[in-house]
Amino acid sequence: MRPPLRILVLADSRAFHTERYVRELRIQGCRVLLGSLEHGSTIHLHLKRLGPIQQLHYLLATMQVRHIINRFAPDIINAHFATGYGWLAGRAVDTGSTPVVLHLWGSDILQVPNRSTFHRRKARRALAAADLTLGDSQYLLDQAAMIHPPENSCVKYWGIERQYLALADPDRPLSRPLRIIVPRQHESVYNNSLVLRGLHRLLSEKKVTLTVPAFGSLYHEFKNQAGSLPSNSIQYYNRLPRDQFMALMSRHDLYLSASQSDSSPASLIEAMGLGLIPVAADIPGVREWLTPQSGYRFTSGDADDLGRVINEIVNTGNTFADLRKRNHERVLREAVFENTVAETINLMLALLEKQS
Repeated sequence: MRPPLRILVLADSRAFHTERYVRELRIQGCRVLLGSLEHGSTIHLHLKRLGPIQQLHYLLATMQVRHIINRFAPDIINAHFATGYGWLAGRAVDTGSTPVVLHLWGSDILQVPNRSTFHRRKARRALAAADLTLGDSQYLLDQAAMIHPPENSCVKYWGIERQYLALADPDRPLSRPLRIIVPRQHESVYNNSLVLRGLHRLLSEKKVTLTVPAFGSLYHEFKNQAGSLPSNSIQYYNRLPRDQFMALMSRHDLYLSASQSDSSPASLIEAMGLGLIPVAADIPGVREWLTPQSGYRFTSGDADDLGRVINEIVNTGNTFADLRKRNHERVLREAVFENTVAETINLMLALLEKQS
């Protein structure tokens, strides 16, 4: 029997995706060490932030990571986010030694490289150093290839944990008023203010309600903007444990995202797995999952078009049971989180076999 796969994960220890990914790797028999510059609640080996200049923290962590590699002796280094930990892994690993698996998270390819030549070079180096690059959409991998063609790449959706698929009830009648959840936090890229503009009339007429996060840098601005609406038309929720959040989402009828940039959003796939009607701004990253057969897209940045789409859904009288069942079944086939992690482990083992 092969000894447990030893994986050094370099990622933001505060991120929920990091937490559940590391946990599932361990459940599936891997020995995992998480190294992070951030102070998250996930147990990790803290990389010291050296010096006062934040932009240099990844660079100055190189020797720390090399020391960890020498002591932990991982079979695989798994870096998350190209322009941060992916770049750090590329600097810390000698060519041809420990294989590097790079997880792209979306903004590290779609947004950060556009900030400066330096950021683009960081993304290029991370992609060049990776023996395997994983993205959650073909669109994301295609965009990465425009920076530097990955040597070896594969689409792996984050997906939803199997246990939560049981919360779906595609035959459930839609609520009146229609219950809409907007689960993206209040940041400029997610454009939640457009949701208020697009749905103002429907909210005022009590034909829909919104459930939104009570966090994000623009939260107070959003709440002020919503001040003229009926008091019970918008519900706010604080950060929740995973099981409570999934239960909350499952009690809604419609998922809505106005994000201006995305790969295949994990929240979109989760909502489809839970049997919600998905609606999102029409941007390239959502089109692999959101088609005319699986949900609705509206013109990105167009509040009037968003209002039109939601009004159509409200007034149709259709429960969309067939659409919701199809979406649930696709998620079951293609985006169960435990399966994604098992497939990722197999890809790592194949890398090791190829190099042996």
